[in-house]
Amino acid sequence: MNPKAEFDIIVYGASGFTGRLVAEYLAARYGVGGEIKWAMAGRSAAKLAEVRDEIGAPKDTPLVVADASDAASVAAMVGRTKAVLTTVGPYQLYGSDLVAACAAAGTDYLDLCGEPAWMRQMIDAHHATAQKTGARIVFSCGFDSIPFELGVYFVEEVAKARLGGPVPRVKGRVRKMKGGFSGGTAASLTATMAAAGKDPSIIAYLTNPFALAGGFQGPEQPRGDKAEQDEDLGAEVGPFVMATINTKNVHRSNALLGHAWGTDFVYDEMAVIDRNGPPPASLGGPNAPKPGEGPSKEERETGFFDILFVGISADGRKVRAGVTGDKDPGYGSTSKMISEAAICLVKDAAEVPGGIWTPGAAMGGRLIKRLVDNAGLTFVDETA
Repeated sequence: MNPKAEFDIIVYGASGFTGRLVAEYLAARYGVGGEIKWAMAGRSAAKLAEVRDEIGAPKDTPLVVADASDAASVAAMVGRTKAVLTTVGPYQLYGSDLVAACAAAGTDYLDLCGEPAWMRQMIDAHHATAQKTGARIVFSCGFDSIPFELGVYFVEEVAKARLGGPVPRVKGRVRKMKGGFSGGTAASLTATMAAAGKDPSIIAYLTNPFALAGGFQGPEQPRGDKAEQDEDLGAEVGPFVMATINTKNVHRSNALLGHAWGTDFVYDEMAVIDRNGPPPASLGGPNAPKPGEGPSKEERETGFFDILFVGISADGRKVRAGVTGDKDPGYGSTSKMISEAAICLVKDAAEVPGGIWTPGAAMGGRLIKRLVDNAGLTFVDETA
């Protein structure tokens, strides 16, 4: 973390759809220049000023001009802040130089990345540098993968309290969800598939649940690719589109925590199938959202998510925990989650050393508390 910085957080991409929501949240909850010193950054000062006025942020909200294609402007931005919060994706197209700049400068970095092959490349390239400079690089600070990664962390804490130790098996089950995925998520999937077509080694990263676990290879994991009856829910479950990224982040957390949940840890994610409801949201096809597009305010406000985590001990005892969010997953909740993650990293987790982290491994219960207090999430022990 850059101790001499004039800002705690710079929101990079603040004139885009999700970045605007982040800036709006920060302005409404924290104001400007108070406890949290933050600024809006993007390619155009005029556009930033327009967005600042549209979201009702104070006129003295600092504006920083930086362009992903201009290394000097990116380096200058990185040097002015303790943390860069970036919503400018797909990150494999626009994030590599920013990660490199933050790692070199000792500046914290947070994003909404769901691109595991790129994340693996960044870990390989910059983890050692970040450890030396003190930069904390934290990927996947939105719906992928905070509710899932912290949900596993939370249910393991429940297991320790109730059963006397961690459990080697956790199921993540999306019980209900209203609201779609962001245009950035859809664009990231498209970019990942294009990259895999050019570099077959990327396929190995996408298919290996331990691709982000620092070289560790654990036991075989459930595939979650077919519908099945889940006795723990009394419901039919099927594939969940975000399991590919979430499971990798969960296994990286376990590795970063010194395999606190065991080297035999098994985790999978599936979603409850509602045969009478609308079809699940799709990340592909002609109706997929475009980057910079998103749902109306009403759609964001009426969205939600509800996820169950079932922890199973070696002798069959079980604990249950629920994680919910009060806004649509891809925008309303995501913008609050990454905002609170950035504040938590800068304000509550100064002792965390440099390196490339997951939110749960870096901030754990401190981030859960912030999300519950400020961001409309709940973490509840549902064990009967």
